[in-house]
Amino acid sequence: MRKKLLAFAAVGLMATATMTACDDSSNADSSSSGTSTIGGGGSGARVGVILPDEESSNRWRDEDPKYLEAAFKQQNVAVEIRNAKGDRAAFQQIADQMLNSGVKVLVIANLDSASGKAVLAKAREKKVPTIDYDRLTLNGGADYYVSFDNVKVGELQAYGLSKCLESKGAGNPIVAQLNGSPSDNNATLFKDGYDRILDQQYDTATFTKGPEQWVPDWDNDEAGKIFEQMLKQTPQIGGVLAANDGIGNAVIKVLRKYKRAGSVPVTGQDATVEGLQNILTGEQCMTVYKAVKLEAENAARVAITLFKGEKPVVKDNLKDPESGAYVPFISLPPASITAENINDVVVVDKYISQDTLCKGKYLQLCKDNGVGTFADDKAKNDDNNQ
Repeated sequence: MRKKLLAFAAVGLMATATMTACDDSSNADSSSSGTSTIGGGGSGARVGVILPDEESSNRWRDEDPKYLEAAFKQQNVAVEIRNAKGDRAAFQQIADQMLNSGVKVLVIANLDSASGKAVLAKAREKKVPTIDYDRLTLNGGADYYVSFDNVKVGELQAYGLSKCLESKGAGNPIVAQLNGSPSDNNATLFKDGYDRILDQQYDTATFTKGPEQWVPDWDNDEAGKIFEQMLKQTPQIGGVLAANDGIGNAVIKVLRKYKRAGSVPVTGQDATVEGLQNILTGEQCMTVYKAVKLEAENAARVAITLFKGEKPVVKDNLKDPESGAYVPFISLPPASITAENINDVVVVDKYISQDTLCKGKYLQLCKDNGVGTFADDKAKNDDNNQ
């Protein structure tokens, strides 16, 4: 796994070498519109980036803005990065402001396909090229799409859950599923992936299919309420396929309430600090790491090429299931993360810093699991115990 992630990082560095990035500017908060702005300013030739929210995953607040800004800055291309904070009307207002004030390329991670499609249509009217970032806007007609192999993400979650259940010796456990937002095409792709694996387990009676529900807008509070109701109706639930780390943490909070955290395997996705800490405590069995830095660098590469009036080289295409059109697609590989290979995130890619992960009560757990600088100590202890 470590060699594989190092290879991914090398691809990202190669992509960065062909890029051009943003002016040196400070963070500002557009509180009047409920949005956040990073870099670029509000006028002139630049690339516009609209991110969806700050609640469905910490990445939209902490990781994507940082890596996108750095990628544009490295090549000295101005960028304006704003976050709609879950507000569909604000998402469209931000797009209008950008398109009316000199944005030459527009990059969006939509809140849903309907509002995303409206934004992409306005960009086409102004002849501004567009990139779907992370989430495909169904029937939206974006010029390019940069994301991960999202079906593979779901498959990794199902394989991870299966392995965790087998290690616990669970006999035909009831598996609950909390899917992501029904308005997010990625959530559908994740589900396609894990259903492919879990359906085989259900068909062979290895597992029993339990309650299943979508979580509107990836709302973690709502996910907790949904799961608590599931658990009351089906108290024998033995495993939970949670679509991301936020939903997984909501499930874990409920399991703690009923003194079952750690005994019921729970999946996740995004390799958030919270998700990794839950893995260290044994309350979450795995997460899926999607190298956001690599995704941001590839999106920036395409955007900067378009900004310069050139045509990006993108080898693959993805068929939009609604329109039937093929969108030039940069597909990036995800990776499964457990306690055994958590250093691939912390040490190899430096996606999460050791200091951030190992705070407070998690310090001893980091030592026990050989995270970062504690790896040699753990190896010595293991040798002494043999």
